[in-house]
Amino acid sequence: MNQRSVLVTGCSTGIGYVCAQGLKARGYRVFATARQEKDLRRLRDEGLEAIALDYRDSASVQACAAEVSRLTGGTLYGLFNNGAYGQPGAVEDITRKVMEEQFAANFFGWHELTTLCLPMMRKLGEGRIVQCSSVLGIMAFKWRGPYNAAKFALEGLTDTMRLELAPTQIRVVTINPGPIESDFVKNAHAAFLRNVDRSNTHYSAEYKGQLARFQRGGNNRFKLPAEAVLDKLILALEKPNPAAHYYVTTPTYVAALARRFLPQGLIDRFVHRYSN
Repeated sequence: MNQRSVLVTGCSTGIGYVCAQGLKARGYRVFATARQEKDLRRLRDEGLEAIALDYRDSASVQACAAEVSRLTGGTLYGLFNNGAYGQPGAVEDITRKVMEEQFAANFFGWHELTTLCLPMMRKLGEGRIVQCSSVLGIMAFKWRGPYNAAKFALEGLTDTMRLELAPTQIRVVTINPGPIESDFVKNAHAAFLRNVDRSNTHYSAEYKGQLARFQRGGNNRFKLPAEAVLDKLILALEKPNPAAHYYVTTPTYVAALARRFLPQGLIDRFVHRYSN
């Protein structure tokens, strides 16, 4: 069997990095993306085929897909959309521009890259599209509106793709992590400081609590290493009939069960208490 090729995005650190290295060790040909040249150099030094990608820039997305097509002869087995960041802040403190930036990085870029990779999978005759969603694509928490919204949109888009591609040999899978050891909280903290006007808000007291949480590194309860996501990604890529959704961490399983069985009022009370 020819070596299967997989494009993994957001590989500078965290989930993307661990998954790229894990798949390479498993025998896949891995194309690993990052935005910054220093990260691309490091990935190449570690034996990965690294390609620049900034989801927010359509030209960058198109160039990435074109390079993968050139290197593979126009075929690709797997795409793991992963690169993303979280934009904290109360919804009424989020400007349209900031919301558009969140969707550009976490949704529109993913969609564009997927549509560009699909012809390569069709040429191969099979493929796997794997989307790294979140527990916040299942249940919305306070102070995370832009990220909640992008992940809920991703869930709907992915479900639609799975239905539309059902007659083909291209499988579409969502992985829903909860708290994972990564730079996610650090990057969210930076986005909060950069984009939220804390001098003119109704939520000054709440933001003090949020800043304290960021400084603690977020909630470390139930946090798992990124290898837990790699385990699910391997299932998504290798099972003949993978599940539509793979959950990672206890909070994600709890959220999925709660959405299925509990009334919304009870869910709201739970989330109100635990999403500070």
